[in-house]
Amino acid sequence: MAEAKGKKGAEQPAGAEGAPDAAPQSRTVELGIRLVPVGNSDQPVVVNYAMLNAAPGMAFIDFGFLEPGMLAALPRMAQQGSKLPEQINGKLAVRVAMSYDALASLHQQLGRVVAGLAQQRAASVKKDG
Repeated sequence: MAEAKGKKGAEQPAGAEGAPDAAPQSRTVELGIRLVPVGNSDQPVVVNYAMLNAAPGMAFIDFGFLEPGMLAALPRMAQQGSKLPEQINGKLAVRVAMSYDALASLHQQLGRVVAGLAQQRAASVKKDG
């Protein structure tokens, strides 16, 4: 089962005195969210390719799988001057449709994960070097 902590922005009442002309303040509230799997939805899907398409009000993210052998062969083909394929066929693993708010939240979460991984890598390089 997947568990995550979500954040939800909420409007706070205007001013402590309740003055109607005071600007509303927003605050962040931590919510405990538990996602319950349906069918095989808790099984990981292996992907090595993603493509984002935006539409009015929604973003569509296609996650796919390209054969690793083909990906490894492309640089060699380019270095040898061989003709590169015009198209590479892969398998669509899953398509996700998200609101722009959900996409912005995903962007923030991915940024934190990538920053953490970069810190781990830098610490590992310092330790080894």
